[in-house]
Amino acid sequence: MGIFSRLRDIISSNINAMLERAEDPEKLIKLMIQEMEDTLVEIKASCAGAMAACKKTERARDEVQSYADRWGEKAALAVQKGRDDLAREALVEKRRYRERAEALERELTQFQGLVQQYQDDIMQLEERLACAREKQRVLVQRHVHARGKKRVEQDIRRVDTSDAFVRFEQFENRIERMEAEADLVNAHRKPALEERFAEIETDEEIEQELQGLKNRTAPE
Repeated sequence: MGIFSRLRDIISSNINAMLERAEDPEKLIKLMIQEMEDTLVEIKASCAGAMAACKKTERARDEVQSYADRWGEKAALAVQKGRDDLAREALVEKRRYRERAEALERELTQFQGLVQQYQDDIMQLEERLACAREKQRVLVQRHVHARGKKRVEQDIRRVDTSDAFVRFEQFENRIERMEAEADLVNAHRKPALEERFAEIETDEEIEQELQGLKNRTAPE
């Protein structure tokens, strides 16, 4: 079953809206393009047939018109020779061919209009086909990008859940614990060292104070 029922459906269709509603946009655009291409082939074939008929009709008109002109010349010759009876018969034939030529001219005009309509349809259909192919190109790129992104995310999840990654995290946690223990040891050592320096500072103050007393009580 075709997506479009006729050429006018293709030309007036809103490709974007159809793709947005589609469950499988890539499949739909592929079917659209196939139907457009098939329709384009048919229209071009019809246009070629109309152009051939147009040329055939044009040749027939020219030929019939030449017969009409020829009978007109014969009528003039009969008049010159005083043969009015033959002139009348020649004019009848001229009129018959002229009427036929006029009918062919009308038919030619119709064929020319049909060819022009086919050419307009072909141009519009080619524009729609180019648009559909561009949509297909974008959809393919989006599909490739989405597929690549999905593969990367799957790889990341696979790494996150792998035994190697788990062992790495365990090793990292072990190092962090060792660093924390080292910081704890240093934290215990630091107060003891500070206390020893504090004792030195305290002894220095006492010595200075003692020396001051000695200086004040020394005999002059």
